[in-house]
Amino acid sequence: MIKREASTALIIPALNEEDVLGEMLSRIPRDLFRWVIVANNGSTDQTALIARAHGAMVVDEPERGYGAACLKAVNALPQDCDFVVFMQADLSEDVSDIPRLLAPLLDGRADLVIGSRTLGVCEPGALLPHQQVGNAVATGFIRLLYGHRYTDLGPFRAIRFQALRQLGMQDRGFGWTVEMQVRALQQGLRVVEVPVQYRKRRAGVNKISGQWKASLAAGSKILWTVLRLTAPLIWKRMTKRGGSNMP
Repeated sequence: MIKREASTALIIPALNEEDVLGEMLSRIPRDLFRWVIVANNGSTDQTALIARAHGAMVVDEPERGYGAACLKAVNALPQDCDFVVFMQADLSEDVSDIPRLLAPLLDGRADLVIGSRTLGVCEPGALLPHQQVGNAVATGFIRLLYGHRYTDLGPFRAIRFQALRQLGMQDRGFGWTVEMQVRALQQGLRVVEVPVQYRKRRAGVNKISGQWKASLAAGSKILWTVLRLTAPLIWKRMTKRGGSNMP
C-alpha cells in the first residue's frame, strides 16, 4: 500500500492558451498536488504570465512539440516526487476525474493509468472522426503485437514518477502518448484504464484535432512511433518463424 500523503505533480503543456488557462488552473484541487507545472511551449501570448499569476511553476520549452514540453517539465521535477499527472490546458478534461486517475496508483494497483475518453462520457464533436479512426488503428495495432487492449491514447493520465523515469521517454512530438503506452507494455508495467469525461475546448482551435493537415501529420507520427518501437519485436517474430522452417 502506497502512502496517501504521496507527493504528486501536475504537468500541463501549454501553447498560446491565455483564453482558458486561468480558468483551468483555478479549478485545480491544489490539495492533491505538491507541484503544478505549466510547460510553456513557445507561447507568443500571455500564457506564462497567467500561469504564474495563478501560482503555477512555469518551465519554458521554446521547441514546439508536445513531447518536448512534457520532457522539459519532467526534468524539472525533484527526486522525491511520487506520481505525475499529465493534463491539457484547454478545459477539454475535467478536474473531477483526477482522483479517479490517482486511485490505482495510491492503492498500489497500477504503475500507469490512462484516462480513456472512449470508456467515459465524451461530448458530441469533442473527438472528431479522424481522431476516432486514428485511435482505433493505433490501439488495434498495439493489441495485435502485444495482446493488450487499449481503448484510447488520451493525454489525460497519471504515472509513478520512478516508472516514468524507467521508461526512458524520447519522443518530442505527438508520439509522446503512444510511446509511453508501448514502452509500458515492453517493460511489463501494470497499466489500467479508467473512464474520464471529455468535451470540446472552450476557446480557440485545437492545435492538432482542429486542423486536418496537422491531424494527419500527428496520426502518421503516432503510427510511425508504434512501428519504430515494435520493430525489434516484429523482427524477432519473423526470424523465429523463419528459423522454424529451416531444415
